[in-house]
Formats: sequence, C-alpha cells, structure tokens
Amino acid sequence: MTAAKIGNGLTIEYDVHGSGEPLLLVMGFGAQLIAWPEEFVQLLAHEGFMVIRHDNRDIGLSSEIDAPAPTMRRMLLSTISPRFAKAAYTVDDMADDAIGLLDHLGVGPTHVVGASMGGMIVQAMAIRHPGRVASLTSIMSNTGDRKHGRMKRSMWRKLPKLIARTPEEAIEKGVAGFKLTAGPHFDEEALVLMLKESLARSWRPAGAARQGMAIAASKDRTWDLGRVRVPSLVIHGLVDPLVQPSGGTATARAIPGAKLVMYPDMGHDLPRERWADVVAEITATARQATQPQLA
Repeated sequence: MTAAKIGNGLTIEYDVHGSGEPLLLVMGFGAQLIAWPEEFVQLLAHEGFMVIRHDNRDIGLSSEIDAPAPTMRRMLLSTISPRFAKAAYTVDDMADDAIGLLDHLGVGPTHVVGASMGGMIVQAMAIRHPGRVASLTSIMSNTGDRKHGRMKRSMWRKLPKLIARTPEEAIEKGVAGFKLTAGPHFDEEALVLMLKESLARSWRPAGAARQGMAIAASKDRTWDLGRVRVPSLVIHGLVDPLVQPSGGTATARAIPGAKLVMYPDMGHDLPRERWADVVAEITATARQATQPQLA
C-alpha cells in the first residue's frame, strides 16, 4: 500500500493488484479498502484488470478531515429532512478525491465499481467526470432521492445500540451490525478477521460519522444519471434491509441502458457465494465500454 497526495491537498491511501485496464473499487460508509476481500480482488485481476482499492477520505489511512463529528441525533434528523444535514463535505467531494487518485496514477478512462456509499461515489464520478469513467457498477446503493432504497423502519431503533464507543467495542458492535444487515451467507469468522485488520490500521468513528452526514447532505442524482452514457450495471440484494431493493431498481431506471441484477440470497453484503457471479457481471459490463460521454 502507498499514499497519493492529490490536488486538493488530501492524502489518499491505495493499493494496486494486477495489470491491464484500470478498475477502481470504492468502498462504502465507514469501511476501509480492505473491506474489498483480497480473493475478490484477485478474481478481478485474473480477468485482466489493474485493480485499485483506496481508503476514502476520513477513514483508514487517508486524510482525516478537521471538522466536528455530527451527533447521532443530528444524523437521524438528517434522514428526515436535508435541512438538518450540515456536512463538512459531500459524496461529490469524495468522487473528486477518487479522480484525483486516478490523476496521480496517470490512468485513462477507468472502470469504476462502488458498494453502498461507494456506489453513490462512482455515480457521482460518472456524472461529474464522464471522460474518466469507462464503465459503471453500482452495488447495493441508491440515487439519493430519499424515496427509494431507504433503510427498513425496524433498523432505526437498533442503530444507536450498534455504535462502538471504544476500540474494544468495535469488533463486537461490528459483528452485531453485520448480522442485522447481511444476507443468509453471513460469514462471522471472515468478518471478525477483517474487523481486526481494520482496527489495527485505524479506528475513526468521527470520520465515519462525517461520511454518514456527507451522504445525507448530498443531492439527488436521478436527473443527472439520465445523462450517463457508459455501460452500466446495478447489483442489489433482495434481502437488503439497510438500502432496500427499491434503491437498486431506481438506480437502474435512472441510468439509460443499465443492467439490473438482483440476488435473492444477498443482503447488504457481498457474500463469497456470489463473488464469481458478480465478477462475471462486472467483467461483461467493462467489455462493452467505449469512449464515455454525456448526452
């Protein structure tokens, strides 16, 4: 792993696997680059991609933003109305960070794949920097329209109990949270290993909170997604309680020609049992790529 100093003065931690066409993996809210499993990355590299993972700003080993962390009350209120969403940055800023990393690496049009908040980021990349995106894959995400892909009501009262207040609580709370949001293939052993590795790299609850507020403060991308003209894939789990399946259907409906793939045995996770299928779908989408442009 290494760090890139990008144009806005932030430092972005990243690693690269394989060689070939560049493919950027963008992880979601509060998750570090290692949340993309090494074996999954190698499957993509085996398909002929140069696979790039990175820590989004405010998480992992990338730059921490100097701004107050929002309270849980403020975050909950922000889901009710955007007027409560006072954020230090938005999803658009994180999309620009990713482009800054690609500039640092000197790569051309890149296949971008994002999960959850990462899906929002890659959507914003395709909207804001169309010439830099060769193909788009949005996994378990939404368009930010506040109507589709909302969290299940039953999750709201459970959220405060899932917040780790000390590093010692981080693994226990992380497992409890994933048990609520993952599908039937939940692998606790693999998750614990990933959480331990994440904790050894860094622990930034304030950064995660700022990322959550960035999601709430970001604009609805639906109209702008209608101008995207790259091969696009939307993947969603039918048992996702965190971003309900309507988020996937709304995203696919917004992007002209997007392919929608929904798995009945997937929640808000990327289960090993679906890796081969997901890699095949991403690869097929990337193979359709031509020079991207907006209408």
